[in-house]
Amino acid sequence: MPILPFSVHSYSALILGRKAIQLFFISLLLLKAASTQAQSFTSDEYFQKARQTAFEQKKYAEAIQLCQQALKQSPDYLDIRIFLGRLYYWNNQKDSSLSELQAAFQKKPDYEDAAQALADITYFEEDYTKALNYSQIGLQYHPSSSGLAIRKAKCLAALLRHQEAYTYTDSLLRADPDNDQLRSLTSQLREYSNHNKVGVGYDYTYFDKQFTNPWHLINLDYSRQTKAGSFGGRVNYTNRFAQSGLQFEAEGYPRISKVFYAYANVGYSADMPLFPKWRAGFSLYANLPKAFEAESGFRYLNFDNNTWIYTISLGKYYKNFWFNARTYLSPGNNSISQSYTLTTRYYLKGADDYFSFFLGRGISPDDRLQATRLNSNYRLQTARIGGGYRFSLNKQHIFYLTVTYENVEYLPETKGNQLNFSVGYLLRF
Repeated sequence: MPILPFSVHSYSALILGRKAIQLFFISLLLLKAASTQAQSFTSDEYFQKARQTAFEQKKYAEAIQLCQQALKQSPDYLDIRIFLGRLYYWNNQKDSSLSELQAAFQKKPDYEDAAQALADITYFEEDYTKALNYSQIGLQYHPSSSGLAIRKAKCLAALLRHQEAYTYTDSLLRADPDNDQLRSLTSQLREYSNHNKVGVGYDYTYFDKQFTNPWHLINLDYSRQTKAGSFGGRVNYTNRFAQSGLQFEAEGYPRISKVFYAYANVGYSADMPLFPKWRAGFSLYANLPKAFEAESGFRYLNFDNNTWIYTISLGKYYKNFWFNARTYLSPGNNSISQSYTLTTRYYLKGADDYFSFFLGRGISPDDRLQATRLNSNYRLQTARIGGGYRFSLNKQHIFYLTVTYENVEYLPETKGNQLNFSVGYLLRF
């Protein structure tokens, strides 16, 4: 019987050893391939993947790691470093955010994105003086940058330097009238630009059937700008139905935050039905991104009965235009009375120079002359169309003219026509 050099157990061990060695080398090859694949990503590819991870998946910590990996390959890639700074802030790592952004800014102080990012972060942290400083430094290198200009104006407004902010944005708007974000900001600043405002207006309404004599309305108002917002009063005098009457109002536009502000009004008249005995109103406004503005509120009128009216509106600035859609809803016993108005403005230069056009149906409770028609159990139908022109002289003197045609159902199934002319003057000082 032949003698085998190895036992069966030894032979099995040899086979297993060879397999282990093969698996070991295969593992090394796989690790090398994986390492090679990882190293094959460029800094741009890491950057792109970080942006997708942050914007699409909202995984900021993972995006931060990708940016850090990209900066290992390209430590001087400022766009990545600036984006990393923003990511740190979105991930509530404020100190790391400022550290990265300041490093980028010191590396290249003339880089616009670095100045904008630092202005944004310091503004969000309510350090408005630093945010203004970064905006101004950036504008020294990029004087035509609308992004830096808007940031500067917002900082001036946040520092309550409203007149300076309005003068600055209005001058920019005249040079760049198609900038809708700038126009939206300028319109917001307009009411805060001067401490005092005095206005006088006159409305004349002609009727072809309903009344023999025309209606007249004269108003005089004053408001003062404070740190809390704009507050003032108004006196309205009317002559209609062969009678005269007065109405007194208090009105305010309190600021709530950077995004929200409000409208509040209360009025009284002893000369009902020329005016409602009591009137009141409240609206909450929100300045939204992309030059949108939204409003929601109510109006209250007291004649013989209480009338509650609810309103919502949405506005949008687009280049030289402003569009607004508004509705008033008044619940009744069996239905809801509805009023709609579409308004468009075309701006010529600054915030106080524009043509307007409007189209509507129903009665607005904010129309001091026509709101008396709401004192009826029967919901009379009204259709109107009109336009106007408003212009300024030296930014302090504002003039306006509006013409409106209305087809009015003044009795059930009985209609007539009326024409309204409105002129006015405002003085800001």
